Amino acid sequence: MANNKIKIMQIHSPIGRKSDQRETLIGLGLNKMNRTSVLEDTPSIRGMVSKVKHLVKIIDEN
Repeated sequence: MANNKIKIMQIHSPIGRKSDQRETLIGLGLNKMNRTSVLEDTPSIRGMVSKVKHLVKIIDEN
């Protein structure tokens, strides 16, 4: 099985959001607008992205 990567970018601010959503962004390596992060495409990462899908955008899936 190939090691797939997912590239995500933060497109909205976490100001006014619940603390667990802020912590999820930090866990994804994002904490400022327009930052990008390249992570392994695993079910746990997909779940974290799903939790903050209104704050991030998936740029590239390999």
